[in-house]
Amino acid sequence: MINRFLTDVGRYVLLMGKVFSRPEKRRIYLRRTINEMEAVGLGSIVITAIISVFMGAVVALQMSINLEDGFIPRSLIGYATRETMILEFSSTVVALILAGKVGSSIASEIGTMRITEQIDALELMGVNSAGYLILPKIVAAVFFFPFLCILSILVGTTGGYAVCALTGVLMPGDFIVGLHLDFKPWSIVYALIKTSVFAFIITSVSSFFGYHARGNSLEVARSSTQAVVASSITILIFNLILTQWLLI
Repeated sequence: MINRFLTDVGRYVLLMGKVFSRPEKRRIYLRRTINEMEAVGLGSIVITAIISVFMGAVVALQMSINLEDGFIPRSLIGYATRETMILEFSSTVVALILAGKVGSSIASEIGTMRITEQIDALELMGVNSAGYLILPKIVAAVFFFPFLCILSILVGTTGGYAVCALTGVLMPGDFIVGLHLDFKPWSIVYALIKTSVFAFIITSVSSFFGYHARGNSLEVARSSTQAVVASSITILIFNLILTQWLLI
């Protein structure tokens, strides 16, 4: 098992070397990157917004239940909602969700091209198939995912504010006070750095499994599942590393 893991790591590094080699025609790569932004980024806005608004609302409700002690300021509900969305949910949890949505799609797309010999045809024409297929996806995700992170933070805190206003668990003014309490701009930078790293992990790992798919359509489905699992585990590992490096 260890030998297989080390072999896959070596193949991944070699593939990334091919991906980041000098592109043949930059105009074509730019056009493909723009198209990938639409597929990878714009297609994920709705699910990101829906999940974030309900998560922000749930965090606010849970904090209101656990802060019934009169000696604890109720404004901490707004503070906890903001910190939860910025530090973990909008970067890590959203990345795990996108690993399932975007990662499986990328692995299936490239895997299908592999078993139908489209990648082999590109190689015969002298095209760097790894760079042509994978690089635009990586660039698009690394560029667009931070915008999804910002969207998640804004929508999540709005969801927390809305549930406080609608249910009366907290005065909206107190929630706003909590949002401004001890705000550290570095937290936003931290979340965006994590999101960019996770975007690279999702697209590169998923592309790796799809690029090396072999056999039939069943193997494509298997590579898609492996891509989601491997991406999720890698995200969790790097979440621990980046938190230790950037915050502590």
